[in-house]
Amino acid sequence: MTPETIEGYGVRLRPCHLADVPEMVAGCADPEIRRFMPLLPDPYDSGAARWWVTEGAPAAWAAGGAAYTIADPASDRLLGSIGLTRLSAERATYEIGYWVGAAARGRGVATAATRLLTERAFAAGAARLELLTRTENVASQRIALACGYRHEGVRRAAGADGDGVRQDLIAWVRLADDPPGPLARLLPDLPDGRLTDGVVTLRPVEPADTDALFRLHSLPEVVANRVPPVAPERAALARRCRLAASRWLAGEAADLAILDAATGAVVGGCALFYDEPATGQAMIGYSLLPEARGRGLAARTVRLVAGWAFGIGVARLWAGTRPDNVASQRVLERAGFRREGLLRGRLPGPDGARVDSVVYGRLATDEN
Repeated sequence: MTPETIEGYGVRLRPCHLADVPEMVAGCADPEIRRFMPLLPDPYDSGAARWWVTEGAPAAWAAGGAAYTIADPASDRLLGSIGLTRLSAERATYEIGYWVGAAARGRGVATAATRLLTERAFAAGAARLELLTRTENVASQRIALACGYRHEGVRRAAGADGDGVRQDLIAWVRLADDPPGPLARLLPDLPDGRLTDGVVTLRPVEPADTDALFRLHSLPEVVANRVPPVAPERAALARRCRLAASRWLAGEAADLAILDAATGAVVGGCALFYDEPATGQAMIGYSLLPEARGRGLAARTVRLVAGWAFGIGVARLWAGTRPDNVASQRVLERAGFRREGLLRGRLPGPDGARVDSVVYGRLATDEN
């Protein structure tokens, strides 16, 4: 690639200029940007910005990569920055990265710039582009999906904070021969961000739900139905809540908080696991805090999730319960599930024992 200006999708990508320095300083001093780019010089002043324009960006080009300013086509003012790092000349593999200033966010600038540079890189001979995101950087993960990048997995401890603490990174990848356009999601967003029947409300799990869900999953009767039947550590539950949005975008699981619609209080948790996308099968699990039981909230939750799941293309839902968990079996039956059989010794039990599982299923074609 050569440092020439390209335009498309409402943005301009051009070489960096010294006139960009004030906007670069403002952008790279933004706490939101520094949160996901902790290795930027601190403080990021005009000297750091000038170094990038005169030395850093030219070095990126010289190494076979690219370093562009994202500019407004009308004013040519900086909106952000985007570039490529060549990972392997032999494999024609590059990493793409960007940042967008606060004033330009929410306008699709990062998506437009990523799409434009992706197309340019493939036209210039790139075979594989990687976009690495922090696990909690949901906005960037949405950009990756919008630009056709596929979730390829987690790279453990592939990133580092300024203090040397290692961080996992999620790899999103696009190949030169991948079909154009946004990538279809296995698990789309909930309509209006939630599901409700007026009595119970379901919304995606958030980090603020850690305390309520830790209390829930520490209850003996809930622990007995966990796999394996071991109480979670709070740090593990906190991590699950932090990664819930990321796992949803990757199509792995829709992790939901169950709320009392009248009070807004979290009263339980529910998750839909897309365990067999190839066959259209997903699994559902749920549990309620003691004060919410006996009010029909669990059956309402299962019905809401089932309706949404079938609406996004799931063909079959299943759930498993321990043979002695009669309450859960009644919930499933009230929600339209049918008992399908017993799987002997399917689940790990306490002290190395194995526990049977009663399987319930519901098809998209079943009557409500």
